[in-house]
Amino acid sequence: MLDCLTDRGALPADVEVFENALACSSDSRHGPLGMRFSARKPIYVVRAPARLDCMGGIADYSGSLVCEMTLDRAVLMGIQARDDRKVVIHSAGVDVLGMSPDVTLALDDLAPGAGILDYETLKLRFSRAPESAWAAYVAGAFCVLQGEGYMDRFPHGATMVLVSSIPLRVGVSSSAALEIAAMHGLNLLYGINLDGMTLAVLSQKVENQVVGAACGIMDQVTCALGTRSRLLSLLCQPHTVQEQIPVPDGVHFIGINSGIRREIKGSRYTNSRIGAFMGLAIIRDHMRSGNGTAGNPHLDYLCNISTSEYVASYRSLLPSSLSGRAFMRRYGATPDPVTSVDPETTYKVRSRVEHPVYEHQRTTVFTECIRMAGNTERPDLLEQAGLLEQAGRLMYASDWSYAHRCGLGARETSWIVREIRKLGVGAGFYGAKITGGGAGGTVAVAGSERMFDHLDRLLERYGESTGVEAQLFTGTSPGALEFGHRVYRIT
Repeated sequence: MLDCLTDRGALPADVEVFENALACSSDSRHGPLGMRFSARKPIYVVRAPARLDCMGGIADYSGSLVCEMTLDRAVLMGIQARDDRKVVIHSAGVDVLGMSPDVTLALDDLAPGAGILDYETLKLRFSRAPESAWAAYVAGAFCVLQGEGYMDRFPHGATMVLVSSIPLRVGVSSSAALEIAAMHGLNLLYGINLDGMTLAVLSQKVENQVVGAACGIMDQVTCALGTRSRLLSLLCQPHTVQEQIPVPDGVHFIGINSGIRREIKGSRYTNSRIGAFMGLAIIRDHMRSGNGTAGNPHLDYLCNISTSEYVASYRSLLPSSLSGRAFMRRYGATPDPVTSVDPETTYKVRSRVEHPVYEHQRTTVFTECIRMAGNTERPDLLEQAGLLEQAGRLMYASDWSYAHRCGLGARETSWIVREIRKLGVGAGFYGAKITGGGAGGTVAVAGSERMFDHLDRLLERYGESTGVEAQLFTGTSPGALEFGHRVYRIT
């Protein structure tokens, strides 16, 4: 029997499915997960959603404003204290993807207390076993919590059971949801008392340092602090939530999963990031020589350069491309703490700098358009339509920049964006853009109710043209902190 020890309230549907699995019900989609827990000990259940990158995307690591929304897909995790010093992790369903669903680790290997375990050692340890490397996103939280000084020594191990409805490698942050769920669960189990932003910062460190993916912070912040039916506006300098913008009535932000998997650790994303930081290093060097403008005596982020200042003062400094060896010989390392320049690689520089500089401006205007369009005190429908169309044009411009400035487009996502633009506002579509790390993955779409009359045929034509089946993400749900947690006990 399963007892809920906290107020259940209104729960997302996936939580009820997880409850059934904990209760060992015969119709559970995920099997008798409750058998993996001990009786009578509390089980903390947390939930972390996927996210839709509406604007900003990969400019987050350059200090851009980004605009994100939580989706109705999520990771659910149950966590319970153990009597030994083991970390036992089960992820339901990953076996069909060729991965091992069960991983058991020694707690003292992850967080050795008085001993020293650096992040690089742990990263290499996980990478040597590809079938269980996914566990780094979860178990890495133990290492980071101790490494960053939040736990001296974990008093006991933990059983962690995960169920996810988020497709992998489609650009909606399945990794960040895993990290936030794990960090949130450990926070509760061990009584660490972290706030939401600290959860996000530490979860990003798991991905950067233990997994080895050079992601920015927008995904973790949205998974943790996003709220249902609102766009989270985040200034990534390094992580200031500006506001939660209500989505205007009758407007929908949805995702179309192109079916083309992408990889945040892939060279296209990483090289684009390195090129941007090479440009930042070149501009900083120019400033140190006494050529900086009065408004920019020191430049922390590329996105603090206005577009006019960039054209007037810095564009001519940046080479179209530069070999890693030539860069290192003159400038040394970049300011990026999570990537390294390869001397044998030639990097695009100017275009990789231009994307975040212009994307920050686009996102700033985009958020203002959405905010004004949702202003119920000014119900001018013609004005609202103009604002939404302007926001859509900015999404199309962002998509172009992904492909032509960053080299992160994909034939399939370009097909979706192009066909949506052809259908246009008359069919209910305001705008569309590739999301996240690009190079495939999910397209974010903004539109009115009318667009739903055209989506089935659009996806049908997409399949006929590409031979790939697309998938819709159409709902929103609470972020991890908005959901909170539930406590259960098996009796």
